[in-house]
Amino acid sequence: MKICGLQKTTLLDFPGHVAATIFTGGCNFRCPFCHNSDLLGNDAPPAFTEEEVLSFLSKRSGILEGVAITGGEPTLQPDLESFIRRIRSIGLQVKLDTNGYRPDVLKSLCEQGLVDYVAMDIKTCKERYPLLAGIPSIQMEPIEASVDYLKSCHIPYEFRTTVVKELHSAEDFQKIGPWISGCPNYYLQNFVDSGNVLEDGFSGCTKEELLAFLEIVKPFVGQAAIRGIDY
Repeated sequence: MKICGLQKTTLLDFPGHVAATIFTGGCNFRCPFCHNSDLLGNDAPPAFTEEEVLSFLSKRSGILEGVAITGGEPTLQPDLESFIRRIRSIGLQVKLDTNGYRPDVLKSLCEQGLVDYVAMDIKTCKERYPLLAGIPSIQMEPIEASVDYLKSCHIPYEFRTTVVKELHSAEDFQKIGPWISGCPNYYLQNFVDSGNVLEDGFSGCTKEELLAFLEIVKPFVGQAAIRGIDY
């Protein structure tokens, strides 16, 4: 496991749980608005060993309830399954963040009962994925397979979209809604410039713009909300 970051406590990353967040290095997307651009390349230096992280989790097992594994893209890690097994042996639940481009890994982890919650990014509507994922030759079949699997499996999950003023429009959400129809939870997350964004020139939307996008998707999902904004 290439572990490039550790947030020791979060009340936000794993819904309903006090958790720690582990950031893995490497990603198969190059989203221009990525706020963790230092984690994208394979040369991202690890900050912690597995043993250091597991030792910390063991010591905090009386306080923590779970671990959120994010990235980068965690499903690229060849040791992900064994690492999750070690986390679960401590008695902690696991949330997995993914872009959905490795559906076989996602399915394997879920069907082995190793993941308690999945958050999958929906970058935009299908037609505009090459631009927002930063991969002109991207194949949509893996992403569609992950969407279809989550909609049919028993694992609690959410879809979520980071909204960028310069990249998203109402038309995108008019197409996203039918695509993810039937999902229990869908969240909009407003873009925030972390100072470490892959490309410059992006900004977040107003609350009114986000609410308008939300209304478009609401009829298709169980619950739709905006994270990080009071309304």
